[in-house]
Formats: sequence, structure tokens, C-alpha cells
Amino acid sequence: MTSGGRELLKWLALLLMTGDHLIKVFHLGYVPVVTELGRVAFPMFALVMAYNLAQPDADAAKSARRLALWGLLATPAATFAFGQVLPLNVLLTFAAAAGAIWALERRQWALAALLCIVAPVALDYAWPGVWLVLAAWAWFKNHGRRMHFLLGSWDWRRQRLYLVLPIWVWACMGLLCLYNGNAWALLALPVMILGEVSAGIPRSGRAFYGYYVSHLLALGMLAALMM
Repeated sequence: MTSGGRELLKWLALLLMTGDHLIKVFHLGYVPVVTELGRVAFPMFALVMAYNLAQPDADAAKSARRLALWGLLATPAATFAFGQVLPLNVLLTFAAAAGAIWALERRQWALAALLCIVAPVALDYAWPGVWLVLAAWAWFKNHGRRMHFLLGSWDWRRQRLYLVLPIWVWACMGLLCLYNGNAWALLALPVMILGEVSAGIPRSGRAFYGYYVSHLLALGMLAALMM
């Protein structure tokens, strides 16, 4: 995927996430289209993150620390906006996934088990959320240089043509659909093709984290004023 394409996916996911949070904070119930598309935001973020962490120069430990820091900063804002402490916000879900990747790369099995099995009980999207990042990371690590679309691809091995399928990614997407109670998250798989677009979108750095915290605070304050 291109750098600009990944940024495009992240901005699109940010838009879908904002609509989903707007519905939740203001208790609007079911809003056609916005509700469905809100389920696509998390897997888009997860798949882009997995792709980034699968790159040779990726620093999973640095990503985990940054996500954990911003996740902790976002916790009061999320509690204020949603009116509940648990599950902990999605930045901490991604922090656990990045930490688990770091642990797996260094064969720190106890830490990996803690982050993959124990920690998700308190995290948004729970086990499907953490596992999806891990499954996609493993897929991109092994196949990402020649296939990105997560819908399967053909590959030559020993002069024979093989169909290569991201079975574990699909399995985790299925678990995510069960968690959501619908199958709209599957739309993220074909949407990932946008990552191939050569878009001239600069990297936003910490802007996404700042937006996550600030938009929760803004929504929470608006909801409180309207009560």
C-alpha cells in the first residue's frame, strides 16, 4: 500500500468513527447508513495498523508506548462521553495488539498471552479486536509485499499455482462480526484496495490521537449541555 493510500484509509475510518460516536454519545439509536458504516471504522484502522507494523522498519514497542499513552489520556474523555469506564477505549486495544506483536517477535510468550488473552476482557472490541490486528500483521508480514487486498490471491510455488487465502484474518473478521451483531465490518476488506491509491495526502503524525481525545471531549460537552 502507498503512504498516501494508507492516510486516505485512516481519514475515511476517522469520519466513519466520528459518525458512530455521535450516535452513541447522543443515544440516537439506529441511524440508517451511519450505524452500518460505523462498524467498518475499527477494522479499517486495525488493518492499516497491522500493515504498518509488518514493515521491516516498524517499531512495535514505540507504537505500543505511544498508543498506551494516548489511550490513557483518552480514558477520562471516553468515560465522560460514553458515561462508562469499561470497556476501555480503542487506543488501548491497539496498544495491547502492538505490545503483543513486540512480545511475539521476541518470543516473550507470557507477555504475549497476557496481552492477547487476559487484557482484552477490559478492552473495546475485546478479543476479536486484538486478534484481528495480530492475524493481519502475520498475513502482511508473510505476503504483504505481493498481495494486499485480503481477499486471497494466487501465488507461484515450485512451478505450481496456489491460491493463498488469509484464513486467520477472515476468522477474526468473523469473530468481530459476532461481537458487533452484524456483518458490516466485512466491508472493510474490499475497501482496503483504496490503500493502493497514489494519493498526495501527507502523514498526519499525532493529529489522529489528538483528534480522538478532543472529539470525545467535544461530544461529551455538547451532550451535557443538551441534557
